[in-house]
Amino acid sequence: MTIHSSYKHITVLLDEAVEALAVRADGCYLDGTFGRGGHSRHILQQLGPDGRLLGFDKDPQAIATGQTLAAEDGRFVIVQRSFAELGAELAGRGLAGQVNGILLDLGVSSPQLDDAERGFSFLNDGPLDMRMDPTRGVSAAQFIATASVDEIARVFKEYGEERFAKRMARAVVERREVQPFERTADLAEVLKVANPAWEKGKNPATRAFQGLRIHVNNELADLEAGLQAALDALQIGGRLVVISFHSLEDRIVKLFMRKLVKGEADNLPRNLPVRHQAFEPVIKVHGKAQFASEAELKANPRSRSAVMRVAEKLR
Repeated sequence: MTIHSSYKHITVLLDEAVEALAVRADGCYLDGTFGRGGHSRHILQQLGPDGRLLGFDKDPQAIATGQTLAAEDGRFVIVQRSFAELGAELAGRGLAGQVNGILLDLGVSSPQLDDAERGFSFLNDGPLDMRMDPTRGVSAAQFIATASVDEIARVFKEYGEERFAKRMARAVVERREVQPFERTADLAEVLKVANPAWEKGKNPATRAFQGLRIHVNNELADLEAGLQAALDALQIGGRLVVISFHSLEDRIVKLFMRKLVKGEADNLPRNLPVRHQAFEPVIKVHGKAQFASEAELKANPRSRSAVMRVAEKLR
């Protein structure tokens, strides 16, 4: 695959996220969404010669950037797999339960959005793909070509929070009977016409495209699995830092942390006898949800939806 180095990525909440990790010079850390390595490079600056950092990503272009960094810095290793699989990867490396901090910067990166060939954007015409790893799974075009009206509508509504999901799904299925969808601009135009109430300042295809991307990449299921895997991977006192970019992600993170603050007994059936330790919190949440500063918002408007939450493992 061609590596498009011209697409710039501005790391969101760079200083705040790395500060929240409370990096120890000799610690072991994990960047679950390497992207273009902004957070990873900042973490490496805090580490001493005995520190270690593992980066995870599904995107081949991100992996190529990570391999360059790994060649420059022996403390860093890049792994091409979802952060949902970090438990298996760490177990294979003998690092299960030994990690001092994990960072998950969720969502799609600027290079993925800006490169039309990746098929993420309704603004830049390209092949209708949307896969983080284009070598695996079903593309957006393949899903749109075969799914039923009800399934497409579910994806638009459940993952895109689109009010007019059924109407837009019907329009997609009606059009595909005449000509299959292969390009992002083509799909965006059909969705645009089918959406009867445009939100001010927002492209009418925005929510549907978000839903498709989340579905194609299994993002929410990966997040749920990744949060539990991250908790299991951390040492006592280890930090989990999560940056999300839409309400569906943030809701999952918030509920996950809230349950663990209440202790494991909160998830058990009523009247089930449990030890008193089960009522003790598993994590401590550090501060309130954090957002991009005014200065960052001016420099990078895409940071406006970022929400960062921080937790520390207690037991």
